[in-house]
Amino acid sequence: MEITLRNAKQWARLGPRGVFGLAILDVAANYPDMMVMSADLASSSGLERFKNTYPNQFLNAGIAEQNMIGVASGLAKEGFNVFASSFSPFIAMRASEQVRMNLGYMHMNVKAVAIGSGIGMGFLGNSHFGLEDVSVMRAIPGLTIVNPADCAEVVKTIKAAAEFKGPMYIRLTGTANSPIVYEDEYEFTIGKSITLRQGSDVTLIACGSMVYEALQAASILSEQGIEAEVVNMHTIKPLDTTSIDEAITRGKPIITIEEHTTLGGVGSSVAEYMSPLERRVRHLLIGLPDAYIKTGDYQYMLKDQQLDGESLAVRIKAFVG
Repeated sequence: MEITLRNAKQWARLGPRGVFGLAILDVAANYPDMMVMSADLASSSGLERFKNTYPNQFLNAGIAEQNMIGVASGLAKEGFNVFASSFSPFIAMRASEQVRMNLGYMHMNVKAVAIGSGIGMGFLGNSHFGLEDVSVMRAIPGLTIVNPADCAEVVKTIKAAAEFKGPMYIRLTGTANSPIVYEDEYEFTIGKSITLRQGSDVTLIACGSMVYEALQAASILSEQGIEAEVVNMHTIKPLDTTSIDEAITRGKPIITIEEHTTLGGVGSSVAEYMSPLERRVRHLLIGLPDAYIKTGDYQYMLKDQQLDGESLAVRIKAFVG
């Protein structure tokens, strides 16, 4: 699955969930030890083709995420390379004890794939939103957390995760007809951030769906004389601190942007890193509020929560001054 403009456009139409299904189907040919599990969401997770192609490597756990993580861990104990998927809150909170003990404490080789993270589930509402999942997962020792920026990076993440040995939480944000960040092949390494745009006035550190919105905001700000660096912090844990150190050296503000509550997400990670340093810079955390939000169409909610590019540009300019 090579990244080209044509492929990127096709994947964008499918959205992160559909592309997850395509990517896992593509890499499975090289991993006879792979097992894929779903909490009765094969269609929603784009896994129908995988299920039909590799019926002996697919398990439907039913609407029982706690059992799914337990079984996934047992399979990993027997040497299988396991991917287990469900909606974000049902993995991060309903099954948090199982993730903590089996993935964190026992360090089993299970990749928990959270579909519809952030507010991507739209009209299904707050029961299906991943508002606080990163804060829960980030508190579990030994768990790697990756939040790809677009569908092309979903492909990169699944390929890298198949090679990765250890527990991982993969957070898929955005919906079908999602915007494109990457149109060409690029180097992707778990734990290493990617600087997408240079700028000397402010550093925007974003993850997931907010990477595109941060790029849009940076373009608007450039027209107003403010040059923003944009960093794709696709790996939330462990945090790549290189770009943070560089921003601190320049002495310019850092703004973190995420489709997650500002409590415990990537913004908190950056703040925690900077807090003991003798030299720090101003830091603004932008994300979802500490509240259950009004539901609706995904694009409507982004704008309502001031997480679209235009709204971000206004907020950033006000902070930078």
